[in-house]
This record gives sequence, C-alpha cells and structure tokens, in this order.
Amino acid sequence: MTKSADSEVPQGRADDVLRMNSPAPPIEVESWLRGQPLASFEPGTVYIVEFWATWCGPCVAAMPHLVQLQETYRDSGLEIVGVAASEHAPTADEARTTLEAWLADKFPNLNFRIAFDHTGEMKELWMEASLAFGIPTAFVVDRDGHIAFIGHPMQLDDVLPKVLNGSWRTSDDAKAADLERIAEGQREARKSALVKPILAKLRPAMQAEDWTTALAAVEEGVAVVPDNPNFRRAHADLLLHKMRDMRTGLPVMRQLVRDAIGTKSEPWMAMAMELLFDPAKDNCHLPQAERFAMGKELAEQILVLNPPHGNGPKYASYGAVAQYYCESGNTEHAIELVELGLNSVGHPEPMPDDLKPFYVPRLLQALANCTGEKACYGDFCVAPQAKFAESVEAQPPEEET
Repeated sequence: MTKSADSEVPQGRADDVLRMNSPAPPIEVESWLRGQPLASFEPGTVYIVEFWATWCGPCVAAMPHLVQLQETYRDSGLEIVGVAASEHAPTADEARTTLEAWLADKFPNLNFRIAFDHTGEMKELWMEASLAFGIPTAFVVDRDGHIAFIGHPMQLDDVLPKVLNGSWRTSDDAKAADLERIAEGQREARKSALVKPILAKLRPAMQAEDWTTALAAVEEGVAVVPDNPNFRRAHADLLLHKMRDMRTGLPVMRQLVRDAIGTKSEPWMAMAMELLFDPAKDNCHLPQAERFAMGKELAEQILVLNPPHGNGPKYASYGAVAQYYCESGNTEHAIELVELGLNSVGHPEPMPDDLKPFYVPRLLQALANCTGEKACYGDFCVAPQAKFAESVEAQPPEEET
C-alpha cells in the first residue's frame, strides 16, 4: 500500500504518541464542504477520519473504497469524515476552490462528509500527534470516542468489522499493529530530523544551480540516510547530468544500479533506469557502452519483477525500459512495452487523472522516439525528440529478448 509524503514528522516519545485507546482529538476545521458539520463524536457511532488530498494518487484511489464502506456499514453505525488538510495552494480560498471543483467533477454524489482545514491545526492534532508521516491515513474512532486504529484506509476491510463488533481493540493483532506503527513512525521521525537541515541547504542550491553546494548537501544526505532513494537519485543526477563528471558519477551510478537490483524493488530500478534512458532527455553525453550495460541489466530485472504478461501496472517503469530497447534496435519490443504501459493506465484500475501528466507523456515520448512520429493518447500528444536520431547512431546492434 502506497502513501504520499505530506509533512515533516516530529520526534516523539512513545507515551506522548496518539495511539490505540487514546481519546480522539477534536475536529477543528475551517469549513465543511460536504455533509453536515460535525461538532463532536457521538457516543455509539464509529467514525473513520481520513486525511487526504486531491494531488495524492493513493488518496484518490482509496476514495471509491471509502464510498463503499460508508454504504455497506452505515446501518451498523459508521460515519466517514474526509479531512482535506494538505492541499497545495497559497491561500485557503484557493485551496477551497480547488477542492470544490475537484469534488464536483470526480465525486458529485459523495456519501460522506468532507472537512477542510488550511491552518495546520488538524494535521497537528491528528497526524503529527500520531507520528503519521504520509497520506492517506485513516483514524478509526470507536463508539466510546477512543482511537481504535490508525493506518492506511485499504486495511479497513479486515479491521472495521472487528471494530464494529467490539473485538478489535482487545485483540493481539490490534496491539501488535499499533506497536509496529509507532515504531515505524519513530524511525521516520528520526530520519526526518536528520534530513530537514540537509534539505534546507539542498533546495536553494538546486534553485540557484549551484551544483557544487548541492552536491555537498546530497553527499551528506546519502551518508546520513543511505536508503533514501531521493538522495541517491539526486547524487547520480548531479554528477552525470548537471556536472557531467563521469569519473566520479559512473561509480555512483553503478552502485545505485547494484543496490536497486539488490533490493528487488521495481521503483528503485525504474528510478535508476530513468537516469540512463529517460525518453525525454538526450543522454548522448554518457559513455554509451556503460550506459547500455547497466540499462540491459535493469531492463531485464524490471521485466522479471513486472513481466509483460503479468497483471501489475506497467506505466511507471515501462517508458524508460522501452527507450532502452528502442535505442538497442529492438523497435518491435519497445513498441509492445509502450502499448502495455498505456493499456495499464486504464486497467485493471483506472489511473487518477492527476497522475496521468506524469506517466503518460513519458510512455508517449518513448513511442515517438522509436517510431519517429507524433504519438497521442487521449488529450496527450508528444513529438519525437529532435536529438534522438543523433543518439541512435552511437548505439549497439539489435539485441535478442
């Protein structure tokens, strides 16, 4: 289950953390966008208080599930409250306007309440107090007004019936899940405390294109949290693409490839693959023999983890893999991979509209580069990269798959 990063996570002692059996915090919101205002939790009713945002893909994906839960369990005393407390907008009015338009378009007949808060108070009372470090996060408030569960809304299928029948909070599973959640939150809090001052140096340096200062900050980040994919990616990107320091950058890239494959994580491998074969970039400045050797290894491993005949979504990783096969001369296989990637945008679950601008153009770019023709999908159209022909000239002959 996926979450989107939201806010910085504070340090906290276990006895200070909002957890199972804690009294539920109050509902302190600016306004109610859907449903009647809720001043307090009514005894005898079970509530799901779910923090979400329109920009958060996993949040959007969870919305139909919440609609179904509300429909299924309304007669059992369930009320769902969606809390939009993380909208990205300069002002509360702009955030509220975005939310209203989004709800009217996507869920015009929503069957549960939506609260809005732009002050940060709800995040402080609920998210920060519980060491919750991403959204969507669901808080289940039991009939006595105490917290019964904190976690991802997609976990509610197993938990909610037990909360409703009164068996969850006394179970060993509930106690173990709560302890594990708090331990994970404390680990993330410690990491956040280490990373925050590094990001304070890195962000202005990147904006100023001060690559030397940015590199120093990134190297500090890699040393402090070596398992952070963002620092690892930024390290290789700065050296290979911004500073074009191949002597230092290639060993960094090789290690990133080894670690990505070692973790057996498709997102890590896709991240590494994009540094080598991003369809939207001209990578002619990279040493081609090493680029293709690393690309071959990553492409093969990605297709093992997420095979073309499998049911997993292809859109996140297949664009760069297709670019690799295209530049390797295997046009037919590249086009097949792009088509599978585009098909997975709508199946088995439709991709949220706000994610399409990130993934669809990358797939189309690989297709356009490979065919030399404009490629379109829905409202998206992409032309071949002007320099793509130059990069193809230096590539090895066609490889078998």
